[in-house]
Order: sequence, then structure tokens, then C-alpha cells
Amino acid sequence: MAQVTAQMVKELRESTGAGMMDCKAALTESAGEMEAAQDWLRKKGLSKAAKKSGRVAAEGLIGYVIRGPKAAIVELNSETDFVARNDMFQGLVKMTAGVAFEAGSDVEAIKAAKVGAISVGDAINDTIAKIGENMSLRRAAVLEVSKGVIGAYMHNSVTDGLGKIGVLVALESTGNVEELTALGRQLAMHVASSNPVALDASGVSADVVKREKDILADKFRQQGKPEAMIEKIVESGIQTYYKEQTFLAQPFIFDDSGKKSVAQAVKEAEGKVGGPIKILGFVRFGLGEGIEKQESDFAAEVAAAAGPKS
Repeated sequence: MAQVTAQMVKELRESTGAGMMDCKAALTESAGEMEAAQDWLRKKGLSKAAKKSGRVAAEGLIGYVIRGPKAAIVELNSETDFVARNDMFQGLVKMTAGVAFEAGSDVEAIKAAKVGAISVGDAINDTIAKIGENMSLRRAAVLEVSKGVIGAYMHNSVTDGLGKIGVLVALESTGNVEELTALGRQLAMHVASSNPVALDASGVSADVVKREKDILADKFRQQGKPEAMIEKIVESGIQTYYKEQTFLAQPFIFDDSGKKSVAQAVKEAEGKVGGPIKILGFVRFGLGEGIEKQESDFAAEVAAAAGPKS
């Protein structure tokens, strides 16, 4: 067997754009033959996937899987919205969510997990090769309760468990499961609509609190308010921030009066459910949020493709 050197791996990486370990495996399988190694990577879809890896993937789908008191949610991105309608891509998202259910929320662990003979990472690369677009598993999360349900809601759903905004809410309770599930869906819809930053005030990071306080303080200093007054105004402002931005303190969207908080609505629901209810946490994945999308001038692209005017 030919010895695979670091220089050989470097050359193969430069010619194919594939990952280092994939290049090493290709050279090992090909007895050090560069051309055969390139073919091996192409057959695996790794060379083609690597060439597309620089493209921005901000479309795709959110997918979740719920089994009893446990659920997993993932975001799998693609370059265009067309791919979200592709049966192969939808199947890949469902499979990935199912793997996350067992493997947990670590993206690299999910990609390394095997489904049959191949890993999830290999399945993603194979799909890239077949569909012709860059794809990436961006994030995943798992929620579980010992007793109770996982409430769920999918906005802009393309099929069961797949869509553009996915929400899971963990409700710990020994109450009626059917009633809990209905409440859980309403709570998940609230999260989809109101997009809270945390469950309650204790969940807001110290950096965020400091930033909000600094903004408020600077605002009132510019208005000429005395420092002693500013401190009180800022504290009041932070309490308002908590009411507007934290899940349990937000006005419940299903309360017509607009006066009832989520926490109050949950407390009132305990009688109907038949037991205490505690919200342990929630997850909200909005497709492509935070990804800087490339803006394109479609007219300019068409003109460029047509070539120079005669």
C-alpha cells in the first residue's frame, strides 16, 4: 500500500476543495493515485459538495420530531426556497431530526451519527451532489419532560413537522395530556408570534441587561435628567423590557383583553388540566435568522449572461 503523505493530502484538497480527512481516506482507498482519489471523492459527492460550500445557504426547512414527552428540532439550510419543496430534501430534514432525537443537540455529533451504512454528514453531501445546492445543518435542540407534554407549532408548514418557523415548549405536569397538548400548541403559537428572548427575567443574559440599561441611561442623560432620577427610570425601564421580551411575562396573545400574562394564563389553565403546570423551557427556530444573505441584482445577472451588446 502506497504511503499517503501530507503533501499528497494538500494537493488533493487544493484540486477538489474536499475536507482533509476525506482526502486522506480517498488517497488511502486509491493507493495514492491522485486521479483515482479525485474520482473517489466525486463518486462520494464530496468534491462537488466542497465546491459549493462557499455559497450562502439561508433557505431550507425547520423540522421537528415529537415522541411522547421528548422532542428534537433542527434547521437544515439550502441556497434556495425551491429545495424546500423537494421530496429528497424534506426526507433528509426528517431523518436528521430523528437522529437529533437520539444523538442530542450537538451538530457535529448528529453529522457523525450513522443512519444505516452512512453518516448524516455523508447523507447531506450526497444530497448536495444530487440536488446541486449547498446545504448545511445549522443547529439543533432537544426538549424533554419527565411528566407532561412537548407543545409544538410549525408556521408556514410545507408538510407535517416541516416549515419555516418551528417552536417547541416543554410543559411539566401530571394533568390531562389532551388538555396539556392543546395548551402547549397555544403557547408554541405565542412564542412563534412574540419571539421572547428568554423564559423569564433570570434567563436574560447579563450582557443584554447591561446593554439595555446603558441605552436607557444615555437616552435620559441626553434629555438632561439628573443622575439620581436616571437610575430609577432605568430600573423601571428594565422591568418593562422583561414584560415585553420574556415569555412568562408577555401578554398572552390568546387573551383578548391584553392584560393577562402567559404565566397567568398557564396558572388559570391548571384547573382545566387537573394539576400544576410548569414551563421548563422553549425553543424557537426561525429559518435563516441571523444569516447574512447575499443580495443579487437579477436584471444585472441576466444582462451579464446575455453577453456584451453588439
